[in-house]
Amino acid sequence: MTDPIERDGLAPRFWERKPFDKMTPREWEALCDGCGKCCLNKLEDEDSGEVALTNVACRLFDDTTCRCAQYPIRHQFVPDCIVLRPGKIAENLYWMPETCAYRLVYEGKRLFDWHPLISGTAESVHSAGVSMRNATVPEFDVPEDDWEDHIIEEPI
Repeated sequence: MTDPIERDGLAPRFWERKPFDKMTPREWEALCDGCGKCCLNKLEDEDSGEVALTNVACRLFDDTTCRCAQYPIRHQFVPDCIVLRPGKIAENLYWMPETCAYRLVYEGKRLFDWHPLISGTAESVHSAGVSMRNATVPEFDVPEDDWEDHIIEEPI
């Protein structure tokens, strides 16, 4: 049996056959569904450790594209922005959105039908209503003491 034809230079369903540490940088980046939830500010309960998502977005988040406006140089503006790497998934699971492909693959779960690698289009995450497109407020517009008023339920 041969592999199906590659689409956009990526082998079909590569994430089901390749461990994270064997993925190319292009494959790794392709796992991102473009929902934008990782760019939301989160609140962590000091006692329980529970993390809540807010709709308060990082200063670099563009909520029309659901992408970082300065991704290649984001650390110049947001030094503590997390770089998600294959060996770092386990230590970051506690804050990762429930719908995140990195989390799903790590946990041995299937990607949702709306994931661009399944649907074939980046627009599907937005059409499914699970992205943060046009649903955030900039962090500079909301005092940190008021972020609790901006908690959202997951998955959105």
